[in-house]
Amino acid sequence: MKHPILLCGLAGVTCVALAQAPANPAIDMPGYLRVANQAALHRESRRVSEEEFIRMSREPGTVVLDARSKERFDELHVRGAINLSFPDIAVESLAKTIPDKATRILIYCNNNFANAPGPFPEKKVSAALNISTYIALYNYGYRDVYELGPLVDLKDSKLEFERTRY
Repeated sequence: MKHPILLCGLAGVTCVALAQAPANPAIDMPGYLRVANQAALHRESRRVSEEEFIRMSREPGTVVLDARSKERFDELHVRGAINLSFPDIAVESLAKTIPDKATRILIYCNNNFANAPGPFPEKKVSAALNISTYIALYNYGYRDVYELGPLVDLKDSKLEFERTRY
């Protein structure tokens, strides 16, 4: 008889029972949940205002990373941002795109911009791309990551945007 594995989150508040399944050494759910909890704590002091995001983005060596699909990125993105879509975040692509793990990285996602359903379609708040992107970057060893914190109406945003396709 197989027994379930019990995983507990921060301070034991959240527990999830996982049935034992066939082993796959390339997939580690307990490790992911552990890193996600560490990243959540790290992220709390790294959510910045729009003004701070703009100021930081202008400093040399800072990368603005957009993890949305290439299609959405091409439609509209923060001027100067680089695109590495979330499914493409991997060891090799990160090493090519942001080789220095000490690089300051600024991220934003769909749920930072209101009234822009074309380029920034709303996601369920618990599935906001910022969350998964932050966790992934943290998991790959990037610690100088900051996230645009507020929900900004696109027409009122102080950020500069550009299109790749017309």
